[in-house]
Amino acid sequence: MARRKKVNKLKVFLGIVIIIALIAISLGIYALVNNPNAITALWNKNNVNDVNQAQNEVEEEPVPEDTVINIVGIGDALCHSQNFQDAYDSSTGTYDFSPMFKNVTKYFDDATVAVGNLETTLAGADRGYSGYPTFNSPDELALDLKEMGIDILTTANNHCLDKGYSGLERTLNVLDNYGIAHTGTSRSKEEQDTILMKDLNGIKTAFLCFTYGTNGIPIPTGKEYSVNLIDKDFIKEQLDKAKDEGAELIVVSMHWGAEYRLKPTAEQEDLAEFLIKNGADVILGNHSHVPEPMEMKTVTLDDGTTREGFVIYSMGNFFSAQTDNYTRDTLILNVQVRKNGETGKITIDKATYTPVYVYDNGRSAKDRYELLDIEQIIKDYEAGNSNYSQSMYNLMKSELNKIEEIVGPEIDNTTVESCRKMSNDCYDKIRKIA
Repeated sequence: MARRKKVNKLKVFLGIVIIIALIAISLGIYALVNNPNAITALWNKNNVNDVNQAQNEVEEEPVPEDTVINIVGIGDALCHSQNFQDAYDSSTGTYDFSPMFKNVTKYFDDATVAVGNLETTLAGADRGYSGYPTFNSPDELALDLKEMGIDILTTANNHCLDKGYSGLERTLNVLDNYGIAHTGTSRSKEEQDTILMKDLNGIKTAFLCFTYGTNGIPIPTGKEYSVNLIDKDFIKEQLDKAKDEGAELIVVSMHWGAEYRLKPTAEQEDLAEFLIKNGADVILGNHSHVPEPMEMKTVTLDDGTTREGFVIYSMGNFFSAQTDNYTRDTLILNVQVRKNGETGKITIDKATYTPVYVYDNGRSAKDRYELLDIEQIIKDYEAGNSNYSQSMYNLMKSELNKIEEIVGPEIDNTTVESCRKMSNDCYDKIRKIA
């Protein structure tokens, strides 16, 4: 009898469970019939949560942004006696070159780094200030160039030994005292072997400088390190050293070519190809005292691949007292460089320039020499907002045409890349190589 009672109790329990299950199923069916979107909403909720979680995981790994820098370049700071005499203030016994630069200082404001060529020595007043043929300028010239915006002065040129090794040495000491970086000449072998490196917004950049010679003035025996001469083996050593030390971008200043020539020589073109092939990205040329063309130059490497770099063969005299045709025509160069945030690849985006004219206001003028912003004068005159005469306007138009014809159109490789996808004809028209 006990066993039968247990079996009856089990049947009753199972019956209750079945009834509860049937009620639950019935309620579920009833809810689904009356609200058919309930199941979909529940699924979507879970799916959205999964998507949100995936998006959060992606947001935790943002794509690195590109880095863009602006390299500003100027030509030869060729200080003739007329220039430092104009800068002299007899009331204080000091020199002030800044009035000459006042119209163009603004073009250095957005520079990540600005580079110029100091084609004179700073050998000291006791050696006597002098112009051509052996230059020695007041120290204030370097200070005023720095205050204008120059960060680096290249010093390897044909006038760097005008006052001998002691003049070369003092020049570098003055630049050090003013906090101006320099490259091209050295006071020791160790200094020559030390590559000038700058961190430009995260782009490790090397600066090098070489000259064709020193106007026949011999480099002192035992001090061969003092001047970086153009020698392919030596240049390659310096380029390799820069790359070994982690340079992502290499800027090379070259004092080369032939004076007063408006086009590069075959040697310049050969050297430009050699430099780019061995790692140079930007080449800043000087020495001719007149402007020369700029271009994006593509070279073929030994493995058959190609490499591209920018070169301007000469930027002319940034200032001087020369009067020959084209010697007063100059420019302020701006090269925009990009580092891809994902790949680290370095490319030249743009190369633009501001045409400038070195104007002589006459011996009796308070500020005899003045760098004129050619395009600004033209723009103001045509808008009726100019204090300049029509003859000055005509002169600026003429000099602008000269500079543009020599240097060539500005380069915009961002346009090239988008155009290249369309057609070869479009690419050839827009590439804008001088």
